[in-house]
Amino acid sequence: MRGPEHRGPGPASASGPVSDTAAVVLDDEGVVVARSERAATLLECSPGQACVPLLAMLPRAGTDAGPVGHLMTVPGSGSGSGSGGGGGDGHAGQKVLLVCTVVRLTAHAPGEAGADTQWLVLVTPAETAEEAAERDARRRRMALSQAAAAGVGTSLDVIEMAEALVNLLVPDFADLATVDIAENVLVGDEPPRFDTSGDVRLRRTAAAQSPEISAEDLLAVGEALPPVTDSTLMRPLMKGLPVLVPDVAVLHAKLGVDPKALPLFVPSGAHSSVAMPLYARGLILGCVTVWRSQLPSAFGEEDAALLQDVVSRAALGVDNARRYTKEHRSVVTLQRSLLPRSALDSAAAETVGVYQPAGGGLGVGGDWFDVIPLPSLRVAFVVGDVVGHGLDATAAMARLRTAVQTLADLDLDPGELLTHLDDLVLGFSEEQMTSESRSERSERSEPAVLGATCLYAVYDPVAGRCAAAAAGHPPPVLLPPDGEPVFLGVTPGPPLGVGGVPFEVTEFGVRPGSMLAFFTDGLVESRGGDIEEGMERLRGSFAGADPRLPLDELSRTVFDGVRPQEPVDDAALLLARIHALASDQVAEWELEADLSLVARARELVVGQLSDWQLDDLGFVTELVASELVTNAIRYAGGPVGLRLIRDRVLVCEVSDPSSTQPRLRRARETDEGGRGLFLVAQLTDRWGCRFTSTGKTIWTEQPIGGPLAQTAAGR
Repeated sequence: MRGPEHRGPGPASASGPVSDTAAVVLDDEGVVVARSERAATLLECSPGQACVPLLAMLPRAGTDAGPVGHLMTVPGSGSGSGSGGGGGDGHAGQKVLLVCTVVRLTAHAPGEAGADTQWLVLVTPAETAEEAAERDARRRRMALSQAAAAGVGTSLDVIEMAEALVNLLVPDFADLATVDIAENVLVGDEPPRFDTSGDVRLRRTAAAQSPEISAEDLLAVGEALPPVTDSTLMRPLMKGLPVLVPDVAVLHAKLGVDPKALPLFVPSGAHSSVAMPLYARGLILGCVTVWRSQLPSAFGEEDAALLQDVVSRAALGVDNARRYTKEHRSVVTLQRSLLPRSALDSAAAETVGVYQPAGGGLGVGGDWFDVIPLPSLRVAFVVGDVVGHGLDATAAMARLRTAVQTLADLDLDPGELLTHLDDLVLGFSEEQMTSESRSERSERSEPAVLGATCLYAVYDPVAGRCAAAAAGHPPPVLLPPDGEPVFLGVTPGPPLGVGGVPFEVTEFGVRPGSMLAFFTDGLVESRGGDIEEGMERLRGSFAGADPRLPLDELSRTVFDGVRPQEPVDDAALLLARIHALASDQVAEWELEADLSLVARARELVVGQLSDWQLDDLGFVTELVASELVTNAIRYAGGPVGLRLIRDRVLVCEVSDPSSTQPRLRRARETDEGGRGLFLVAQLTDRWGCRFTSTGKTIWTEQPIGGPLAQTAAGR
């Protein structure tokens, strides 16, 4: 049997829902063969009788096509039933407009002999203007609910989410929408639990309005809402329920604010309003308020329920964003507290550092830089990057930075320091593997220290030379005072955590006024880009920059110019403008291994301090030099080097060919010796020992014009 052949649009396109559609089956003569119950209420056509209103819609005899669709009008009635009566459709006493669609029903091919043709007529009441408006309102509400489900709560920024919410509500749902957020939430803190509506303190965070509405006097974005007294009208907000105000005049009487302040809360010309709290985990995070002015219909219960659904989704998103903001702020605060001051100025170099976390959801990572003062006015430059992001990477960075500072205090050369650091990273990883079960490791978002890169460089302002070693880290940029910027040929070693491979030290000369730039790969790395292209951008940025600019301004210019528009990682940049000590700030001598030359050493020290007009340091420095030179000649042999360096402190160094570490001890009353280093430690501000390729150097520091010098001069 063939299926029905449609002649015209389907019933859904004609008018209302399928439940309102009536069906009548007619033969070629228009006689009713069958009808639905709904047809009995719409048409005066009984089975076995001709249905005159529908007869004219049937195709003429001998033709095959039917009309596309028809409109007809029948009298309405208040009767609810009856075989021949109309009515029951809510249009009593009025004419009812019907939409009719004719469908051929046939058991044979069209035109075949003996074919009895029957016609199915589908009849649906046409919508009234009110019904069409209601259907359109339902459609808009459904679209708003779907848009909210897809778009609300996708951001981790509270302000950005508030702006997205008001733009979603205006203009289809409301003429004006505002979002007010508790100030604690804006900074990531949890708001207190409020007992009454008068306790709530909010700040206007976002607003959107149709062009036609007047809101000049309304509270502006960024301003705090004036206090509102507790009222019965607003009390449902404290329970997470909406407050529906179909007539704004009610607000004027019950809002409980000074009439002069009322324009801050209620826009001019608005006729209805709904307020819905941002309510999550029993806490009031804020409030969303919508107003209608140009839209003719007032807010109703369905609108309030829809707004409650949308705002409930937003509240969860705001709470998630608040938590993210709190963690992000904590991590950034922790990381910035671990970084050195952004600007430092020492005898060896002037330095400025810039750090910026990645945007989006990547949060804060493990990039860091450091500037570590070393003995004899030297300075160490450190830059590193821990694999990963977030609090775990920051904590791992803190461990590595502390380890570098501790190892730097031992005055190791860069290669040896990185070797010790590599062992520490391996130890961190083994510690994690043994302390956590396999299931616990799978639940962690980031490991403690899975891997890291680091570059460590030491600059000596007396020699004007720098020694550097790298563990999987990009090389620094050298910008001479009158030349083009170049990447230094620092031999790249493996990243930290690999183990078993030595790190090669590269030495190079640096002229005064030159600039060194240390950076992490996040500065030159972009999504889908080549890191070599980023490094070339960095080199070109220095080539086009004015080296006479203040260092902080130059660092920001270079950083902003090289940093990708959509960074995939956090980035750090450390700039160092190199200084050198003048020749008249250094005095050095070499002595043979002869104890009789100790007196000569004392004379040289006193004479040089007199030339430098530092006679107040003469007594202490003479005693220190005498003790150290005596120990060097007696226990290490010669030659013995003696050097004085003058800057903000006075440095006294004694070098010998021995690799034996001097040991400070407390001599007993009966001991004839063993008090030399003890005296040195008591009389100087700092002292220590470092090993070199030819032996060791013992150094001391005294502040120029400090209390020790004044005490010694008084003796």
